[in-house]
Amino acid sequence: MRLQKFLAEAGLASRRASEQIILDGRVSINGTVVTELGVRVDPVHDEVAVDGTTIKPKRKLYLALNKPKGYICSRQDPSRRRCIHDLLPKEWRNLFTVGRLDFDSEGLIFLTNDGEFSLRLTHPRFGIPKKYLVGVAGRVEPVMLAPILRGVRHEGQRLKAGKARLLKANNSHSLVELELTEGKNREVRRLFETQGLTVDWLRRLQIGPIRLGELPSGRWRVLSHVEVKSLLSPTTHGKPPCHSEAD
Repeated sequence: MRLQKFLAEAGLASRRASEQIILDGRVSINGTVVTELGVRVDPVHDEVAVDGTTIKPKRKLYLALNKPKGYICSRQDPSRRRCIHDLLPKEWRNLFTVGRLDFDSEGLIFLTNDGEFSLRLTHPRFGIPKKYLVGVAGRVEPVMLAPILRGVRHEGQRLKAGKARLLKANNSHSLVELELTEGKNREVRRLFETQGLTVDWLRRLQIGPIRLGELPSGRWRVLSHVEVKSLLSPTTHGKPPCHSEAD
């Protein structure tokens, strides 16, 4: 398989981060430093090292966690805010998050040591849908959702919801269900900002076919083999996957 895929599957980093590690000259195969992308490696017979340390494939882990509000998705924070890795068993704190939820958001997030899995769920070209429940200050009128569905410009980026449904609205508070297929930074909040609306709270309910369900806040569970397979299935994604990185 390609070297960057091997590193990702070994849990070193995501595939894109692994590519940069290769380009930085930190990787060797059988003692020879490699700096070109696309080099292939035999996981059984070749010895791959990063910064002189041999890399071995790891058992792949896939967790679903109900992130509470007031936690960050990084492993550590200079401001000493709470990290979601603090919610995991100590031996699993090397897992990385699949995408992010910001400090004030809550709900479903995956953690893994499988870089390929992370790429398939986060890269825009795969278009995996993510469903959110959004509490908005003030009254949301149905007409306000139309631009969000058509697509809007904000800070030089085009933002767009795949689906938007107004569940409840009064003069003080509204409830909207939103579905996105991309993962731009703070995309849900920014979409509503373009309509002069402020998001009070935000909860991610679903990623692909996997629902948050009754998982309590701050708790995690291991995804089953069937669930992982369903997330990687082409039918889960909004558009067909690119095969340029195939084995």
